[in-house]
Amino acid sequence: MAAPSHRHQSSLEGVIDFSAATPFANEQQRTQAVGRFRRIVDYFEAAEQPAPRYGDGYNRPALVRLTFEHARSQTSQDRFLGAFFRSLALGMLDDGSVDDSVDLSDDSVVADFRSPLFGFAEFLMTNFFLPLRASTNRTPQPSPVYHAAVQQAQTQEDQQRIEHFVGTPERLSALRGSCLTRDRHRCVITHTFDIAEAMQRLRWPPATDDDGNPLDISSNGGLEVAHILPHALTKEENGELSESKKSAIAILNMFDSGVMHMIEGTDMHRPYNAITLSLEMHQRFGQFHIFFEPDTNAPPHTYRINSFVPFSNQFPVTRTLFMHPSIDPPSERLLALHSAIGHILHLSGAGDYIQVILKDMEEGVVRGDGSTQLGDILRIGLQMRG
Repeated sequence: MAAPSHRHQSSLEGVIDFSAATPFANEQQRTQAVGRFRRIVDYFEAAEQPAPRYGDGYNRPALVRLTFEHARSQTSQDRFLGAFFRSLALGMLDDGSVDDSVDLSDDSVVADFRSPLFGFAEFLMTNFFLPLRASTNRTPQPSPVYHAAVQQAQTQEDQQRIEHFVGTPERLSALRGSCLTRDRHRCVITHTFDIAEAMQRLRWPPATDDDGNPLDISSNGGLEVAHILPHALTKEENGELSESKKSAIAILNMFDSGVMHMIEGTDMHRPYNAITLSLEMHQRFGQFHIFFEPDTNAPPHTYRINSFVPFSNQFPVTRTLFMHPSIDPPSERLLALHSAIGHILHLSGAGDYIQVILKDMEEGVVRGDGSTQLGDILRIGLQMRG
């Protein structure tokens, strides 16, 4: 860990131990690390109350806490703790032990913790959460301190795989056909039937749906294939994956250990990473306003679908997804990951903050609150949404 004198340095460059994190030697060490993490984050989160009003900002310590709490496994949480403590230049020794001496009654210690903690939150925002919601031709370059901390949260094998991660070519046409067939040409939420398919079938009466029932022309609409994890996350630029997108993949893999194997190369366009939605539901799903939670008391692939934003009175709704003998169903793991990201964005205020920034960008407005550079980043362009 960093010596006490390091806590008063203006920069954390060269201070963080970037050696790979080792597993906790025992459960007691992990409990101590989690307890200290919560004390530090809770202290700063309480200082940020009340929560920012719509679009005024987001609670950075809350974003850090929620990302830890929604990490998809204990392994993912342990990796997150390693990245967090390295970013603060304190915490976990090379042998995995934990020094529990954090004095938050010392104003100088609090002052030194605040900058790297908030910087870590903004690193997660600009290199992961924001790229999932925004799209332009350029991406921000990751800060070397936090980027290194997240990279070191990977195993050596994962680091090598991220470095040579295979980007995603376009295969949307085949994916659309597979999903429409599997989902019986219906939005999985509203059950709206695809208007283009309906027009084809109405040429040869009697027109029926995929279940052989008479086609109800009053419930038709445009449908789109929605990626559960946005395909722009792994979309290549000039034949290769940008460093910023590699950083996003590293954060994703830290958040859900091993999940990057499901979206590498053409696997990003596998049916298990896509669902059929109406145009409105696709927009809301892409904004992480809608989330799927498995109904454990119902048949397999049954979800309770809800929304953080009351844009429709049809939520919550329970749906059992359609199955097909030769086409993969939507992945429960990826839907759970999408739901976790949505909860983090909603509960921290980051989702509203990003929405306002995107609106300002579309209207040519640059707005800054003095505490972040996101406005400037978006002003020059940030595109990753697909």
